[in-house]
Amino acid sequence: MGRTPIAALPESTRRTTADPYGRHRPPPPPPYQFYKKWFPWLVPLIIIVNIVLFISAMYINDCPSHSGKCIGADFLGPFAFQSTRENPLLGPSAATLLEIGALQVGKVVDDHQVWRLLTCMWLHAGAFHLLANMLSLLFVGIRMEQEFGFLRIGLLYVIAGVGGSVSSALFVRTTISVGASGALFGLLGAMLSELLINWTIYEKKMESLTSLIFIIIVNLAVGILPHVDNFAHLGGFVTGFLLGFILLIRPQFSYIKNKTSPYRYSNPSKSKYKTYQYILLVLSLAVLIAGLSTGLTLLLDGVNGNDHCSWCHYLSCVPTPLWSCQARCSSSQFENQLNLTCLDNNRSKFYLLGNHTTTAAIQRMCGELCHGG
Repeated sequence: MGRTPIAALPESTRRTTADPYGRHRPPPPPPYQFYKKWFPWLVPLIIIVNIVLFISAMYINDCPSHSGKCIGADFLGPFAFQSTRENPLLGPSAATLLEIGALQVGKVVDDHQVWRLLTCMWLHAGAFHLLANMLSLLFVGIRMEQEFGFLRIGLLYVIAGVGGSVSSALFVRTTISVGASGALFGLLGAMLSELLINWTIYEKKMESLTSLIFIIIVNLAVGILPHVDNFAHLGGFVTGFLLGFILLIRPQFSYIKNKTSPYRYSNPSKSKYKTYQYILLVLSLAVLIAGLSTGLTLLLDGVNGNDHCSWCHYLSCVPTPLWSCQARCSSSQFENQLNLTCLDNNRSKFYLLGNHTTTAAIQRMCGELCHGG
């Protein structure tokens, strides 16, 4: 006893819709989701890998075995942090970072350790550095992976990180470099280019563009502070911006509607992409290949970007009355022996001076002493 469910009725008794002429048509299809949503698993995995590598770096560092001044040695044991005077970000020593893969120009150029361009983006200078980068990746990366999938976002993250490393190595010559900032700025750059190349499918275009540009400007402005590698930020951003035109291009709505419509009322010859999308894709691909190839060639040839761009250092640090962009050292000299003491961390070292040692060379020595290079 009871009512028979509608779905169980015989085919002949089911209702169909009729047009004004009495002809029967099948019911309309359910609403179609134009762009597939992906389950985000790669970005959380990247975050976990970065955390595991940081913990491993702290274990390798083993501060209590190599230094008498450690933070948290009583309860952290071998995972204790270096003193804040040596590493204010609460992390390992610069020597440990260099040992496990940090970017250092001399290692890349002289020892041909090109792999450091990739490994440095998976290391972090300290707990604060790791926390800031992983929170940024969580908020930006999850949404992008949901929209575009793990393959495209994974390629974007890694290639943008390498682009940031190449840019950093060309201009930052006296310090080591670690961190995922280049890859993160690559994601920001890709968000901007994705908005531009898919301009016609967005409703609130100018509102989205204005808010995104504001976020990018604020983040890049932080790079003018001392001891921040803005060249990695800029290199990663430009690389990601170009990759966005290549990897994040979307088909037109009209093309998708025609492809999914059961009636095929739309123009069957409708192009999948607009002409301007094809143009931006081809130009970006050409510029990206040329830029990365040229940058890598110049780096391996030992070219110092600062020698060919006298103002480029202002892109990474702008001196103000509140801070100086150069490392500060006190010095004393006896014959050809120079003793430098970094005023930031009180580290000292003796150097043998040659007959043609310049002031710029001494400043580089000071930079290496202060930043652990």
